[in-house]
Amino acid sequence: MMNQRKLGSIISYVQMALGVIVSLIYTPYMIKILGQSEYGLYNTVASTISMMSVLSLGFNSSYIRYYSRYKEEQDIDSIYKLNGLFVLIFSVIGMIALICGLYISGHLEIVFKDGLTASEYTLARKLLILLTINLAISFPMSVFADIISAHEQFIFLKLLGIVKTVCSPLLTIPLLFAGYRSVAIVTITIVLALFTDTMYLIFVIGHLKERFVFRGFKRGLFREIFTYTSFIAINIVVDQINWNIDKLLLARYKGTVAVAVYSVGYTLNNYYSMVSTAISGVFTPLVHRIINDTHSNLIVQRKQLTELFTRVGRVQFLILALVSSGLVFFGMPFIRFWAGEGYDDAYYVVLLLTLPATVPLIQNVGIEIQRAQNKHKFRSIVYLLMALVNLGVSIVFCQWWGAIGSALGTAISLVFANGVLINIYYQKKCNVDVISFWKSILKMFKGLIVPIVLGTLIMAFVKINSLVQLACWIVLYSVVYCINVWILSMNNYERELVAKPIKRLVQKN
Repeated sequence: MMNQRKLGSIISYVQMALGVIVSLIYTPYMIKILGQSEYGLYNTVASTISMMSVLSLGFNSSYIRYYSRYKEEQDIDSIYKLNGLFVLIFSVIGMIALICGLYISGHLEIVFKDGLTASEYTLARKLLILLTINLAISFPMSVFADIISAHEQFIFLKLLGIVKTVCSPLLTIPLLFAGYRSVAIVTITIVLALFTDTMYLIFVIGHLKERFVFRGFKRGLFREIFTYTSFIAINIVVDQINWNIDKLLLARYKGTVAVAVYSVGYTLNNYYSMVSTAISGVFTPLVHRIINDTHSNLIVQRKQLTELFTRVGRVQFLILALVSSGLVFFGMPFIRFWAGEGYDDAYYVVLLLTLPATVPLIQNVGIEIQRAQNKHKFRSIVYLLMALVNLGVSIVFCQWWGAIGSALGTAISLVFANGVLINIYYQKKCNVDVISFWKSILKMFKGLIVPIVLGTLIMAFVKINSLVQLACWIVLYSVVYCINVWILSMNNYERELVAKPIKRLVQKN
């Protein structure tokens, strides 16, 4: 399974890199063809559908927990019943999502108030119905992806993700140029979702030989699972408020053009988050295994959890520090070349979203530690309170400052909740030595001094007038960054992570 995790992480980064490269080419065409208004409309509808993902209530996260328990007990019958129970649960959720989506599609004033033309309302209704059907199907099919993840078959998952990442724009761009616009984007999304879901099903039944039993469930199992996931559900609601409600507020108070500006910054923020989650996601089963194997020896558990927490966090920090500093120094000219005129405010949006998010992103292994220990309630409550603050502040700020105001509300909540309260909780209640973690991270800042000075000088004195110039300065900055962190920030383990694949490649040649 170690190879699955390592290769899974590598493939995740390949997928992420391909996704970013493809999107850098694809998104400008999409913005140009759709225009600000339809681009904003499409993003608002997509965010509306995303908000309905809260119906999952966190059940996906609980599958691995109970699978790990039954696997340790070698209780195969209970695993088969668990599979069947989750398919039933998500089938019901899918039906509820379908009903909710169809209702909203008939009452679009809930989302858009009266800010659309008649033709825009017709388009929004069509997009919403299509995406609702896709969401309803995706809920029961998501169980198969959970099963594959529980088996730690990350290579298959990530390779399929690469296929989806590459095929989406390749299939969509010709349709956009043929005049099908946002409907084409949604149609391709549905087709690819059906393809990947079918592949998940075939892999689970044909390769993993998993079975599904829909009767004889253990008494009280659903209530136990629901109790466990209830606080995870709060986290999902919080994430939706923090990352999607801004678009809905902007659509309601400022119109679809403001949504388009916000969406450009939000898209770049998504890429930033992908850098972190691509590596941490493959460690979920390992976290549960550590908790299960060391529950009787908390000293050993603390050592292993802190080592994992720090090791993953340091790697994430090395990558995120390069990306975030690059956004600060080169974000403005990049957005102008990439998205076009009229999107300058997206630069401030992306900085307000990414910089405060860095702390939770380098610590996102801690989320699974909390869940594995069944100590995620506090995080859920804190995040819920801060999300409500974010919602209230964003309602006011978005009316004052548009897209920048919405992002500012999110930034405030992230700094206080993640930067302060959750770190205290990790230290006090989750058996992780966070103080040791931050000491390790702070030592890495030695390697950032020269790159930050260079970036500041470039930002202050260099006027970038072309993509070629931008690319050259980014390459120079990245080289200086890599040299400095290699010498001053990285430990032997991290250097070996980089050097080992290079050595193998050289030896093969």
